[in-house]
Amino acid sequence: MNMMNPDINLSNTIPEDDTKRQYDYIEKAREYVQKESEVLGRPMTFCVTTFGCQMNARDSEKLRGILEQIGYVEAPEETADFVIYNTCTVRENANTRVYGRLGQLKPRKKANPHMMIGLCGCMMQEPEVVEKLKKSYRFVDIIFGTHNIFKFAELIVNRFESGHMVIDIWKDTDKIVENLPNDRKYAFKSGVNIMFGCNNFCSYCIVPYVRGRERSRNPQAIIDEIKSLVADGVVEVMLLGQNVNSYGKNLEHPMTFAQLLTEIEKIEGLERIRFMTSHPKDLSDELIEVMGHSKKICKHLHLPVQSGSTRILQKMNRRYTKEHYLELVDKIRKAVPDISLTTDIIVGFPGETEEDFQETLDVVRKVRYDSAFTFIYSKRTGTPAAAMEDQVPEDVVKDRFDRLLKEVQTIASEVCAVHEGTTQTALIESVSEHDDSMVTGRLSNNLLVHLKGSKDLIGKLLEVRLTECKGFYYLGELAE
Repeated sequence: MNMMNPDINLSNTIPEDDTKRQYDYIEKAREYVQKESEVLGRPMTFCVTTFGCQMNARDSEKLRGILEQIGYVEAPEETADFVIYNTCTVRENANTRVYGRLGQLKPRKKANPHMMIGLCGCMMQEPEVVEKLKKSYRFVDIIFGTHNIFKFAELIVNRFESGHMVIDIWKDTDKIVENLPNDRKYAFKSGVNIMFGCNNFCSYCIVPYVRGRERSRNPQAIIDEIKSLVADGVVEVMLLGQNVNSYGKNLEHPMTFAQLLTEIEKIEGLERIRFMTSHPKDLSDELIEVMGHSKKICKHLHLPVQSGSTRILQKMNRRYTKEHYLELVDKIRKAVPDISLTTDIIVGFPGETEEDFQETLDVVRKVRYDSAFTFIYSKRTGTPAAAMEDQVPEDVVKDRFDRLLKEVQTIASEVCAVHEGTTQTALIESVSEHDDSMVTGRLSNNLLVHLKGSKDLIGKLLEVRLTECKGFYYLGELAE
């Protein structure tokens, strides 16, 4: 996957095939970078900074892969010649952070004529953002969005050749370009995009407007990519999509997510399969059955509830009820008794009453989540919810948020404690951040365990005895 395409001849005209075309531009960009390096007397350096979700993190791996192919060497942001921000725009304060970071880069750019600044990701899909950048941040070199990340090398070449700001934003696309370089963060696990975009239009969410409509990758392309990753040492994959449960609906030959999982499970050498995010409205009985029989799908399901109130769920355009959600949880627990359930919850959605909030607490108490990401609702300009009346007062929202957090944390510590004293399989991921004589592993249920060990254990699946629960993680020891 990371090899240069041997069929490219720079004397030829640029090929129409998108993948070959981009490898051609990679070669051209490499020539420009090499010339710059010769002038400087050292390698050109880069830093990719990622804001936002795992989809963005996966996109950043592609950016890093292309930059390395064209001759850049990774370095800290403070010294990098090419700084690129892969932006998020789920919350408006995310945009403010990016503008602040850009302001800090301006004097560095002025002092270093070889420096380039790139902006990509969801924030760039907003026309008003691009207009602001054109007007007030003329020192930015390359601006592109979520739909044409595959053109990164081409945009770099355009910038070198034009000497001016390059802007390339697509409003939407049905295009998926395969087999371009990427640089994985981990040798032993990897994210794998199975689809892009979102059709759900939850009333508080900007994602469908900036990521576009749902489009699924060809199943064979996904399987081929995973086989290639496994051959390169990967034992665990995370299948990524805004709503993986709706995978395959727009394919020429439709295929369900459950069917895709069944095919992926057959891949020899692949030990673990994770996926996110699952929308409750599309969680099928077929998928639950596949999870129940699977030997490789991890015992963890992230199932965002957002609210326990059917009335608020309707205002959110979530298209399920409290009762339907709880029925799903019962089905999942029957099929996979030891599954870990996690969720997302928004507090203070417009019109939320104390009664609505109590419904949310009721769901938390009935489901007993292993953990929950809890959010205070914040207006997102451009979404229907931002224009809704009955915005909840800040002090009321804060009080509800504190009560919810306390409930979630109390239940989660009780739920996690049930595994104390058991032996579980852990994938060792890193040296512990707090003690370099220890390593950190991740269990099938997504919880972390810290145990004595050295870095040569990283990437291995080991049997670990969980000796002590510390609330949201465990201390453990290698099982004999």
